[in-house]
Amino acid sequence: MHSAVELRRITKRFPGVVANDHVDFDAAAGEVHALLGENGAGKTTLSNILTGLYRPDEGEIVLSGRTVEFHSPRDAIDAGIAMVHQHFRLVSPFTVAENVVLGDHRDVGRTFMLQTRAIEKRVAELSRRFGLAVDPRARIWQLSLGEQQRVEILKALYQDARILILDEPTAVLTPHEADALFETVRAMAADGRTVIFISHKLHEVKAVADRVTVLRRGRSIATVPVAEATLRSLAALMVGREVEIGRRADPSAWAEARSSRSRELRETASASSPRRSRACVLWRRAQSACGGGGCAAATRARRSPPGSPMSRRTGLGPASRPA
Repeated sequence: MHSAVELRRITKRFPGVVANDHVDFDAAAGEVHALLGENGAGKTTLSNILTGLYRPDEGEIVLSGRTVEFHSPRDAIDAGIAMVHQHFRLVSPFTVAENVVLGDHRDVGRTFMLQTRAIEKRVAELSRRFGLAVDPRARIWQLSLGEQQRVEILKALYQDARILILDEPTAVLTPHEADALFETVRAMAADGRTVIFISHKLHEVKAVADRVTVLRRGRSIATVPVAEATLRSLAALMVGREVEIGRRADPSAWAEARSSRSRELRETASASSPRRSRACVLWRRAQSACGGGGCAAATRARRSPPGSPMSRRTGLGPASRPA
């Protein structure tokens, strides 16, 4: 399985932060490769470098064994790389077909008069082939978010992208739409394309990817086959420690912990001065009255100056606040 794309020792710095720190990544043709990490791990920055939006401070990009440099997103598109961003980049008054051809500088997109019928026919063919149900004549403002995402994917396919990057693609989808997207992703991989699936959701990675590369704090931690990984092992790679997946606290243990904490508070209060102990008791009574104005009254009392009517009535002026 030869690599369709490789990122070698990629480093990207911004003022006060290193977004990518010598990151290594490779994905093969016909593979769904997940890029997994917490928010802020550097996933989107890395993909923006691959699509020409950013230029790396260090490192190199290799496509099919050839080192390349991208000076703009146009260079990446010409090299067969496209990205579907979290926030769609569509023109609402335009139709699906018009958005798909927008920016295409190969043939049809360069002409002043668009061959609307030919474009709509091509879009319909791609829709059927990859399971992206959308009307080529519909206007963007008439579509749901899930349908708009399909337009973005169709735009990449129309430009004959061989490497597609999907940035958190399920964030705007219903569960049913997410399942349909996974089928589309598999169909694109079966067609020999490389799909880079960016996510922080473990179950999605397990459901759709062949391999997964984990980023943590801007660094590549590991690349593992999804079939050999568990949710727990992936979570540990993401956060850097062992975590429990899907376990809930025992209610009896929780109740016991609360009871123990209450006893500690009572013992601490009784060991304090009588005045402080009385203040603690009154403060807890005020707290228990939440919902009936007790919290507001307690707050006003706590802020009242010494000797004020509210302070004398509650005993909770600044001089008598509990520690």
